[in-house]
Amino acid sequence: MDITSLADRLTVFLAAYGLRLVGAVAILIIGKIVAGLLRKLITRLLVRIKTDPAIISFTGTLVYVLILVFAVVAALSNLGVEMTSFIALIGAAGLAVGFALQGTLANFAAGVLILIFRPFRVGDWISAAGVLGRVEQIQIFETVLITADNIRITVPNGKTYGDVIQNITTLGTRRVEVEVGISYSSSIRKAHEILERLCREDERVLDDPAPQVVVSELGDSSVNFKVRPWTKSTDFWPVKFDLTRKIKETFDEEGIEIPFPQRVVHMSPAAKAEL
Repeated sequence: MDITSLADRLTVFLAAYGLRLVGAVAILIIGKIVAGLLRKLITRLLVRIKTDPAIISFTGTLVYVLILVFAVVAALSNLGVEMTSFIALIGAAGLAVGFALQGTLANFAAGVLILIFRPFRVGDWISAAGVLGRVEQIQIFETVLITADNIRITVPNGKTYGDVIQNITTLGTRRVEVEVGISYSSSIRKAHEILERLCREDERVLDDPAPQVVVSELGDSSVNFKVRPWTKSTDFWPVKFDLTRKIKETFDEEGIEIPFPQRVVHMSPAAKAEL
């Protein structure tokens, strides 16, 4: 009787849930196949339009996981599992995790925006989050920079994208600015000609835009010039350093004085008498 009863119950169970179980398994299998096909399709499409590899990997994985989750939910629903409470539980858990990982999620969202809008690329020199360096890697949570003195700095993407980003190399050219002062007894015209000549003689200085040499200020101790030549971004620092050195050397040769800070004090006759 026990065996007969067990067989009867098994028959009833299979009759009631057998088709549902087969349907749930079929949904899972089909869901996995569809997820794989869509991931391959999206990957090929993004590769064809030359999308960043990080975005390709992230998008393909995201689509794959979302379809699998949908397939699991559909399979459980097909088995008669009440999904309202289950979905509510997942939502509450997701909300709790979201609060716990606010910083991480902010870095993730910023990383996605960086990869989509491309304010900078690998190899660019940028200034962001108080760091100046060359971009070595753009990851989904962080950006890796190499400074001029060869220090590897990892900056969270939330700070990078949330701050002002200066892309130094993207336009290809930069304006050098060197400020120099001459004494009031020196010839302004002669100093101006020397500065223009030094800009013309440097092959790294661009003709267009033309170098600019101007008298910027009549200071307390000197007449101040600003020298502003344009050059390629890669030549910025060499041109700035060389031009500064050549200005000093040429001024010394031509008798143009670069004065020290000084003040002229006028004394009243009474003060002179006391001395």
